[in-house]
Amino acid sequence: MQHDHAVSTMTEIMAKFTNYIGKHLPDDIMEKLKQLRSAELSPLAMVVYDSMFENLAKADELDRPCCQDTGVIQYFLKAGANFPLLSDIRQILDNATRAATQNAPLRHNAVEIFVEKNTGDNTGDRIPWIDWEIVPNDSGITLEVYMAGGGCSLPGQGKTLMPAAGYEGVVQFVFDVMTSYGVNACPPLLVGIGIGGSIEVAAILSKKALFRPIGSRNADLRGAEMELLIEDGLNEIGIGPQGVSGSNSVMGVHIEKAARHPSTISVAVSVGCWAHRRGTIRLDKDLNYEILSHKGVTL
Repeated sequence: MQHDHAVSTMTEIMAKFTNYIGKHLPDDIMEKLKQLRSAELSPLAMVVYDSMFENLAKADELDRPCCQDTGVIQYFLKAGANFPLLSDIRQILDNATRAATQNAPLRHNAVEIFVEKNTGDNTGDRIPWIDWEIVPNDSGITLEVYMAGGGCSLPGQGKTLMPAAGYEGVVQFVFDVMTSYGVNACPPLLVGIGIGGSIEVAAILSKKALFRPIGSRNADLRGAEMELLIEDGLNEIGIGPQGVSGSNSVMGVHIEKAARHPSTISVAVSVGCWAHRRGTIRLDKDLNYEILSHKGVTL
């Protein structure tokens, strides 16, 4: 495929996909919300869940975003080292964001720091955010598209602990954050926890934890056990949908980890709201695509 045509084709695919995920939740989120609704005992919480599903149906019917806050656009890439358009990715995703903003339409959420001016097209200094992971001996690319809304970003916090705090300190930090700020993030929530040796590592891992399918578990058995214990504990708090109280507080808890320095243990929390707008798409070197998060969808 001729280079300029390939750039245009990928831009169009990513613009349409970014547009789409603002209006349709991924399959695992939809399934989990249905499970939580069926398990709910509180009449008020049931009404709130029903309003969520009514809202999603209207978004589909009217072809409009399912939440007015369509967030700051973020792309997390696993890019094959041999993918032919690596050098064009920034241009492609900037232009895809501009096109999706106009066509969806998406709310303008990119405000330049210090200038305090909204750019009007969801692009700006380092935005859309692009996180790179290069995959050797691969000619395709997998993109996680995420809309980081203001509400679900409010609980995002991190802290570097003294090593003596141990994993009990990690758990205490998570509960402090969730009980202080979780209600602001439009529960039930998907909770991502990153654990590492420095704060920036923990922070990025906590965000990447949100992209794992709900129900998946950390590959380390102790990590998986910790996920379940924190999930059970947060649900016992009974925050409920939109904070009105109910049987559950979270859709799931995912932990990602990196080896740490002996004298530090860092933890960070990132949160996805009930309208968890994220999507996964894979393109091969010829730009044939497969949408992994929304099965059977074509653009």
